[in-house]
Amino acid sequence: MESVLQTFLSAVPQATAIWLTILLALAVAVAVAALPRGVTVPEPPVEENRLADRLEAAADEAADVAERRRADWLTAQQAVDETWAAYEQASDEARRAGAATAFPLMSRRRKLGDNVDRQRYLHRAATELCRSQDLSIAQLNDVYAHRGWNPRLHPVQQEPVLLNAVRAHRFDAYQRAVEKERAAWRSADAAAETLRGLRAEAAAARLRGPVTEAGEQQVFAEHWTPAELPAAA
Repeated sequence: MESVLQTFLSAVPQATAIWLTILLALAVAVAVAALPRGVTVPEPPVEENRLADRLEAAADEAADVAERRRADWLTAQQAVDETWAAYEQASDEARRAGAATAFPLMSRRRKLGDNVDRQRYLHRAATELCRSQDLSIAQLNDVYAHRGWNPRLHPVQQEPVLLNAVRAHRFDAYQRAVEKERAAWRSADAAAETLRGLRAEAAAARLRGPVTEAGEQQVFAEHWTPAELPAAA
């Protein structure tokens, strides 16, 4: 009898704990069911990081600037290739014309008005070359002023002289294209460097967390001048 009573008394705390657990679970289930649908538990507010936001916005603008600068460089690079091809073509034509006129023409007494006709030919040929952008305006002015040009030469002799002038003009255009390409590359490289710096600073600012407004101004002043920021580009 005593053993049965002892067994019953030892089982009472366990049964009590089980019933309390069941009742607690029912209470939680009733409370959850009583909540209105669509209600979400608000998340804790996130502290604003103005410096990181500003740097990320500046990085987005710098990315646009860097893309435009790279496109300008690619365009300038294409212009270098095109002007070099034009120079090579002009050089080949001048070389062939020079070889064709290697032998002197037979001298004969000129007719009355030959010099006028030759001058007209030179002016007309130079004007056509200028219209097709094979000669510059400055070169055309020299032709009409006879600066470095002999208007009395026979048209056959005048052709290689004109083609040599075209070659010189094409080479000048190539050199100008090279200078523009180099400047475009420097600009594109500077824009890419600014973008890399802004992205690195934005990531670092995001890791550091919020700073004061004075701290924001100090970061921008230490790393970039107003001319280097995308808004001023």
